[in-house]
Amino acid sequence: MSVNNELEMTMYALFATIDLALQIYIWILVASAIFSWLFAFNVINSNNQFVNQVGMFLYNVTEPVLRPIRRLLPNLGGIDISPIILLLIIFFIRMLLATTIAPLFGVRM
Repeated sequence: MSVNNELEMTMYALFATIDLALQIYIWILVASAIFSWLFAFNVINSNNQFVNQVGMFLYNVTEPVLRPIRRLLPNLGGIDISPIILLLIIFFIRMLLATTIAPLFGVRM
């Protein structure tokens, strides 16, 4: 194998891992939004320990990223659009990786 081919394979593995992590985070963000709706409308039992653990996990994983976005957004009453803004940011990062950064290293995604 040539050095160039090894670098290309390594960079592909790196970009594919970053893309997979972003995809997983998108699903966690969607699950968090759905969970918050179910919790708000009392569809799920908030006294159940498993439900509380799932809720705390989703909150702890998404809140550190959503909090700065919420600070920048104007007050829209009871509507929280920060997950939508974060999804747009993640989409932009994924497109930037696939169309701009990865081709610099000869990687096709």
